[in-house]
Amino acid sequence: MLSPLLCLPGMMCDARLFTPVIEHFSAMRPVLFYPLTSTNTIKGLASAILETAPPTFSLMGLSMGGIVAMEIVKQAPERVERLALLDTNPLSETPEKAASRAPQIASVQHGGLREVMRDEMKPNYLTDGPHKADILTLCMDMAEALGSDVFVSQSMALRDRPDYREVLKSLTVPALVMCGEDDELCPVERHQLMHNLIPNSTLEVVQAAGHLVVLEQPEAACETLQRWLETE
Repeated sequence: MLSPLLCLPGMMCDARLFTPVIEHFSAMRPVLFYPLTSTNTIKGLASAILETAPPTFSLMGLSMGGIVAMEIVKQAPERVERLALLDTNPLSETPEKAASRAPQIASVQHGGLREVMRDEMKPNYLTDGPHKADILTLCMDMAEALGSDVFVSQSMALRDRPDYREVLKSLTVPALVMCGEDDELCPVERHQLMHNLIPNSTLEVVQAAGHLVVLEQPEAACETLQRWLETE
């Protein structure tokens, strides 16, 4: 049997984020989803996943999931057979961004989750396209299903995350770096940086996609992921 593919989601996303990936690969290999809801640190989230994950696996993370994936590589590099980092960021939080999380957290703690997601976060997710409205509705549904407590804990984890550039330099497994060309949250330059840091990595910039490339361009994303999974 082919090795399991572990999928780690972005902030306030559940397994529905990876519906195209699950549909494409589940007939070929185990596809496992791990929610990022157990604690409020990136280190703790990675440790919790490693406690129940298979002995070895292929690892894919999108956005916040990519950050947790980098921490998993840091903690247990021998267990990761290959790594895919999608629409993510290896750098620690800037002081300006960290400061901006405080009013968001306060608003959400007082019942403003829907407003924060609708007005401050969703507008930055996607490029224009025929399915934008449907994907944004899905993003809202996922966020509301996860709830305010998860928003707060994930915001804290992202705010306090370390820098992973040295971890990326140490990678020796097949690595894919992929993003949408219109990703405003994690722009192409961040992915070029990761590609330059990771030895023998592949960089794929997907046209007509923003921050959620697996939903905006599922066919192109899955074809790219398949090539990565087949890399020796």
